[in-house]
Amino acid sequence: MSVALIILAAGKGTRMNSDLPKVLHPIGGAPMLHHAMRAGSVLAPEHTVVVAGYGVDAVTRAALAFDDEAKVVVQAEQLGTAHAAAQAREALSGFEGRAIVLFGDTPFVRAETLEALMETTADVTVLGFEATDPARYGRLVMEGEQLQRIVEFKDASEAERAITLCNSGVLAAPAPLLFDLIAEVQPDNAQGEYYLTDLPRLARARGLDVAVVRCAQDETLGINSRAELAGAEAQFQAAARAALLEDGVTLAAPDTVFLSLDTNIGRDTLIEPNVVFGPGVSVESGATIRAFSHLEGCHVSRGAVVGPYARLRPGAELAEDVRVGNFVEIKNATLAPGAKVNHLSYIGDASIGAASNIGAGTITCNYDGVMKNFTHVGERAFIGSNTMLVAPVTIGDEAITGSGSVITSDVEAGALALARAPQVEKPGMARKLMDMLRAKKARQSRGS
Repeated sequence: MSVALIILAAGKGTRMNSDLPKVLHPIGGAPMLHHAMRAGSVLAPEHTVVVAGYGVDAVTRAALAFDDEAKVVVQAEQLGTAHAAAQAREALSGFEGRAIVLFGDTPFVRAETLEALMETTADVTVLGFEATDPARYGRLVMEGEQLQRIVEFKDASEAERAITLCNSGVLAAPAPLLFDLIAEVQPDNAQGEYYLTDLPRLARARGLDVAVVRCAQDETLGINSRAELAGAEAQFQAAARAALLEDGVTLAAPDTVFLSLDTNIGRDTLIEPNVVFGPGVSVESGATIRAFSHLEGCHVSRGAVVGPYARLRPGAELAEDVRVGNFVEIKNATLAPGAKVNHLSYIGDASIGAASNIGAGTITCNYDGVMKNFTHVGERAFIGSNTMLVAPVTIGDEAITGSGSVITSDVEAGALALARAPQVEKPGMARKLMDMLRAKKARQSRGS
C-alpha cells in the first residue's frame, strides 16, 4: 500500500523559551523535524506533508532541505492535533493509500516501528507503549486485541489509571478514512480543541477495527523544554555510539565523541577522545581520527589520519593515506592519495596532488576581499614551511617552494621557486643595538 506522512510541526514550544520553532532545535546536529522525516523515509512515502505554524518560513526551508518534494501546509491557529492533521486534507486530495501521523518534536520513533504500523490490517492503528511510570499519559483501553478508546489521565477512572499501556500520539489509517473521522471530532474538552485521541472511539462506533502496535517507551519521547532537549541529545549520542561500536568502529573514549544524525563511519576506524562530527561527515574503513579534531561536511578515505587538533570544514575531500596533522584546517579542498599537511597550515579552495608535502605554516591565500580563488598543487611537490600561496596560483608536479616564500605566480613542474628578500647581515650590530636600548632604558629610569 502507498504511504503518506503527515508530520505535525506547527507549535512554537513556549517552554523552550526560544524564537526558533521547537521542531528546528537540533539533536545530533539536525533539526528534530529531520529525525521524524528520516524515520518515515524508510517507507518510501508517496507524499510527505509537514504541517507548520509558528515560524512557517524556517520550518519550510528545513523540510525542503531534507526532502525537496515535501509539501508544507499551514495551521494558522493551533486548535489541536486533529485540527492540525486536517490541514493536510487538500495536499492529499485523491490519495487512497495509508496516512501515518507523526510529530516533529518526537524524534526517536524507529523506522522498524513505522514498518510495523504499515503491516497491520486494522482500519486504524495506534502506536502505544508500556510505561514504567504512566504518570499523565493517555491510557489505551483495550478489549481483547481491539482498542476501544483513548482516555486522558484527568478523565480516567481509578481502574483506567492503573493501565500501563499508553498513547504515543502516532497513528495510521487510510487517508480518506482518517479525514472522515477527523471531520467528526468535536472540541468537547476544557481547551476547546480538536484531538486525534478521539479517533479510536469514533472508529469503533462505526464498527471498524482499531489495533495497537507497541514500541519501546524511549521511542515516544517528546521534547518540550531545554532540559528535555539536553536529555534527548544524550539519548541520541548514546545510541549512535553504541551503533558504531557494534559496527566495528573503535571509540577510545566513547562518551567524549559527539556524532550527527548522518555521520557515517566505516569499520576498523579508530576514533580517539574528544572528536566532534558535525553534519555531513563520511569516514571510510581503516581511517584514524585523532583526539580533539572537528569534522563537518567532509569525506575521509581509507587509511587517512586526521589530527590531533585538526579541523575539516565543508568540502574537504581526503583520499587514501592522506595525513592531516595538528592545528591544520582544510576547507573546500581535495587532497590526493598520500598527500601530507602535517602542521599548522590552512588549505582552502585548493587541490593538493598525490604524495605532495605541505610544510608547516603554509597558507593558501584564497580570499581577495571579494572573491575566493583557487590554488592547485601538483603531484610530489614540496611546499616549504611558511609558504604563502597567493591564489589563483598553480604549483607544478615535483616543484619546490623555499621556506618563507610568498608565491604569487605559477611555478612550472620541477622548478624551485624562491620569493623572499635576500638576507642582510651586519657584523657587531646586534651588540651595538642592545647597548643603545639599555642606555635609553637607564635614562628613562633616572628620569622617573
